[in-house]
Amino acid sequence: MFRPALISVALMAFYAAPVNAESIGDGLFETLQANCGKAFEGTVVRAPEGDPWRSAKLVMHIRDCSDTEIKVPLHYNDNHSRVWIVTKIADDRLRLKHDHRHENGHSDAVTMYGGETAAGDGAPDDSDADFIVDAESVKIFFDNGNTRSPDNVWSMAVKGNNFTYGLVRPDLDFLASFDLTKPVTTPPPAWDLVH
Repeated sequence: MFRPALISVALMAFYAAPVNAESIGDGLFETLQANCGKAFEGTVVRAPEGDPWRSAKLVMHIRDCSDTEIKVPLHYNDNHSRVWIVTKIADDRLRLKHDHRHENGHSDAVTMYGGETAAGDGAPDDSDADFIVDAESVKIFFDNGNTRSPDNVWSMAVKGNNFTYGLVRPDLDFLASFDLTKPVTTPPPAWDLVH
């Protein structure tokens, strides 16, 4: 006899529960889009012992979002040189590029490197993606004397309310995590905006 009243209370509680706007969108690209304009502080989950990234202040700022491309500056303490560029490409794939700049806005010698996902790894509602280094990036690395990075595989994922960015290769296992439920103050402009 009390069942209808209990159902009514349960429905009221369900509809009254706050919607977490920061985590709207099930997929990686959709989640970034839904949080466009917001910034989030991160922590390093995995890195080599003594790596300065372990104690750095990390802030990702999601900006410049379109239906096919999103730019995400990664601020490292007072260094604003890094911008991730995530782009939708053919066959439900994603491309990740790293735009590195100097404080005067000029491109670093090692810039616009990255990789692409396999077909379907980046489809709508796909929550994680692995970006395998591309041939253009391998050339950039070798041309600049970098013999470690040609084996890079980057990752981005949304797990619950966390966004993660990772990099693995034979000599490195790095992972940073950003809590999408706690927006922070927008950091200073990244150096790609300096003219």
